[in-house]
Amino acid sequence: MTRLKEKYMSEIVPKLQKELGYKNIMEIPRLEKIVMNIGVGEAIQNPKFLEAAVSDLTTIAGQQPVITKAKKSISNFKLRAGMSIGCSVTLRREKMYEFFDRLISVAIPRIRDFRGIKPNGFDGRGNYTMGVKEQLIFPEINYDKIDKVRGLSITFVTSSKNDEGAFALLRELGMPFRK
Repeated sequence: MTRLKEKYMSEIVPKLQKELGYKNIMEIPRLEKIVMNIGVGEAIQNPKFLEAAVSDLTTIAGQQPVITKAKKSISNFKLRAGMSIGCSVTLRREKMYEFFDRLISVAIPRIRDFRGIKPNGFDGRGNYTMGVKEQLIFPEINYDKIDKVRGLSITFVTSSKNDEGAFALLRELGMPFRK
């Protein structure tokens, strides 16, 4: 069991149960999955950009991403339905906790001019999405091997029904939210 999961089970669950006033232990919010997504709009002209994004995401997540395809055709962007325009990966269980731990302890402190994560990325249903402007904050990415600085979005899906429970869970897990 990972360090973060042990901390969740031993310290965070009792604290959240008391703080949020839950009677049943199964009501306490938990992290269900982490979804990372890179949209590569330039892949329309040059498919090599998509391959580079896939290799970056594979290195960061430790798991092979799925290539996402366009659902609709948009003539202004020269986009046809079915063209490959991005990649995403879903982490669950041990890999999810291991990635979250790396994100909080290693990657986020490497962001330039970092003052905390904005707490306005909640969707109203207990999920939180944050954007990362460059993939270089992850130590696994070799600076010399990248062709272009790419951003990615990271979504934390929790079992909470509302934003308050999800915010409390992520705060206790160590997410550095702005005050």
